[in-house]
Amino acid sequence: MAIPVVAIVGKPNVGKSTLFNKIVGKKIAIIEDIPGVTRDRIYQDATYNNKKFFLIDTGGIDLEKENFNSEIKIQAEIAIKEADVIIFMVDGKEGLSSNDLVVRDLLRKTKKKIIVAINKIDFKNAKNNLFDFYELGFDTYIPISSIHNTGFIELMDNVTLNFKEDIETKEDNRLKFSIIGRPNVGKSSLMNALLNEDRVVVSDIAGTTRDSIDSVLKYHGKDYILIDTAGMRKKGKVFEAVEKYSLLRSMRAIDRSDLCLVVINAEEGITEQDKHIAGYAIEKGKGLILVVNKWDTVKDTTINDYKKLIRAEFQFATYAPVVFLSALTKKRIHTLMPEILKVEENIKREIKTSVLNEVILDAYQLNIPPSYKGKRLKIYFSSQTGIKPPTFTLRVNNKGLVHFSYERYLENRLRDNFDLQGTPIVLQFKNRGDNE
Repeated sequence: MAIPVVAIVGKPNVGKSTLFNKIVGKKIAIIEDIPGVTRDRIYQDATYNNKKFFLIDTGGIDLEKENFNSEIKIQAEIAIKEADVIIFMVDGKEGLSSNDLVVRDLLRKTKKKIIVAINKIDFKNAKNNLFDFYELGFDTYIPISSIHNTGFIELMDNVTLNFKEDIETKEDNRLKFSIIGRPNVGKSSLMNALLNEDRVVVSDIAGTTRDSIDSVLKYHGKDYILIDTAGMRKKGKVFEAVEKYSLLRSMRAIDRSDLCLVVINAEEGITEQDKHIAGYAIEKGKGLILVVNKWDTVKDTTINDYKKLIRAEFQFATYAPVVFLSALTKKRIHTLMPEILKVEENIKREIKTSVLNEVILDAYQLNIPPSYKGKRLKIYFSSQTGIKPPTFTLRVNNKGLVHFSYERYLENRLRDNFDLQGTPIVLQFKNRGDNE
């Protein structure tokens, strides 16, 4: 079942970012006492009472004609389209405003569950303004103070009321891989080419795929779950801004995947959005393959030259295989599944403890870390403690002595000795004697 999505919307400076940070439990959103400081939607997975959901923080919506206001309105509208539950945040201290009515008019277009959170209730005059907000015409109103924690439990109980608890379900051992990327890079065409049937509507217009689609792909007698990520369909300015703000569905698909195919449009080249999407897959510990699509349209460069460009742009993912193909003409499509099978094997790779310790010890002896304030890092014992992605725990004298550059060095030595192409790896350092 898809993870529910909660969006926080409202005019600027009502405390949306503070509430966002409170719900996710860490400071992610930018907080400043300046209206409109949160310009982009920020997504984060969150858990409340063992119920998982995605949380979207939006920029404020304002009537004033400021440069970024149209973008903020677009962000909020897309967030509203994606959300299952919407927290409409208003300022109890200031009272009902014309900007709140603008937000209300936007929200009336949706049949989603809407909860009005009346923030800053701790101010003296806020309680006098409470009943004015009933004019908004919604069913649920909860007074809160996102700074002082007032009303937080009641709010979250209401938000997550119909969400399912995160209980262990029967494990599906079939490999799940998602096709992710910006709109109009050829995700649907690639899915059709792999399935060898026109299951997805394909169009040259960005955003014509409206829903995520799961399909069963049979390859050499084995079943795989293929997850397509949807584009967006909106009119006017929202439609134009789709490409910039289309990350959420990719993120949701990534979470459900074991392995991600990041599709890049060879005609358009590599964009920051491509790198953001790949980065999120790595952050979530997913296997990664970079797929350069529409390769048949490129005439003035070679695969080797383009691969050098890829490596330069994706320096954080040098381990990811790169596949060049044309989904539309199916040229080189046969090169993709063998890479998927290799990465599938590598994300589940298990290394014998004795062999692992030998490699780590040799790496340590070859490059003994420098001392810091008279203390030097020592590695006593290493073991593999997980797969998908391969996770290794190293027992050390003081994990505070592990410099990020030395951690990267150890990761490189592991990759030199074991086939870990296509998979991120996780190194955990624990002091000897610490409990697991």
